[in-house]
Amino acid sequence: MTPALPPSGGEKRRSLGAAIVLLFALCACVAWPAMADVASAAEDDLSGRIAALRTEARAYEHGEGVPRDAQHAIALYCQASRLGDAEAQFSLGWMYANGRGIPRDNRMASLFFGLAATQGHEYAKKMLDFVGPAAADPPVCLKDPPAPPVEDVATWEPEEPFVAATPEQKKAAEVVGKLAPEYKVSPNFALAIIRAESNFDPNARSPKNAQGLMQLIPETSARFNVKKPFDPVQNIRGGLAYLRWLLAYFRGDVALVAAAYNAGEGAVERFGGVPPYAETRAYVQRIKRYYGRDRHPYDATVTQPSPELWRFRMASSP
Repeated sequence: MTPALPPSGGEKRRSLGAAIVLLFALCACVAWPAMADVASAAEDDLSGRIAALRTEARAYEHGEGVPRDAQHAIALYCQASRLGDAEAQFSLGWMYANGRGIPRDNRMASLFFGLAATQGHEYAKKMLDFVGPAAADPPVCLKDPPAPPVEDVATWEPEEPFVAATPEQKKAAEVVGKLAPEYKVSPNFALAIIRAESNFDPNARSPKNAQGLMQLIPETSARFNVKKPFDPVQNIRGGLAYLRWLLAYFRGDVALVAAAYNAGEGAVERFGGVPPYAETRAYVQRIKRYYGRDRHPYDATVTQPSPELWRFRMASSP
């Protein structure tokens, strides 16, 4: 029997190449479902928000379980319309076409029927033929609210210097005073956070494992590259970096930034403002009392604003 010859160099390279291709294919098969799951979750979240807005709007339109309120129904339908919901757009067109709790306005009806029709809403197409094409300016709720002006630190009146009452306060104030300008964060704002979070105790640890002067949880420490959270300098750097990011994300709104620092930016977005937690509401009031201002300058280049910011402004507008 003739002994098998060992594989040549070319055969070895081809076998290795085939193995690598197979390995990449297997990795892709594992990674692709995970990416698809993330996209699906985001889509489900948007669909859920739209459905909730539409359901609440219908309740106010028809007075189901709540007092009938056409204006509130319109505001809710309009939020869902802005998110691209054809059913909400059709409902608005219907309200304007039939004068349901509001003066009849075929121009506005045509606008909303037209928006729904472009998405393939068949009944909207028929109603558009009925009311006819007409030009109407989109309502305010379909437009991006104007962003508040970016206030440069140099244009602000000087803040009253922080007066330390204890050696711990003095140490923290010295570190904050040196580092805060680097992050474009007011020293008094950072010190207000420290006062509320740890009362200037560099060794503070909360039941939720928030650590150090600015009470960074491990996830936040990792996010902003803090290796030693009980080191005052590292802790303050991490806290200042987080405040800088939150100020940009919520466009200088002190109440939203404070609420996000306490409860997380996700909670602020989920509730459309300061969450209804007693602890968070009390925390926001303390920060506003310590800092004394409702707005803070921010660096718009740090991050894009929260995609929910327009909803906060619309809810707070008269």
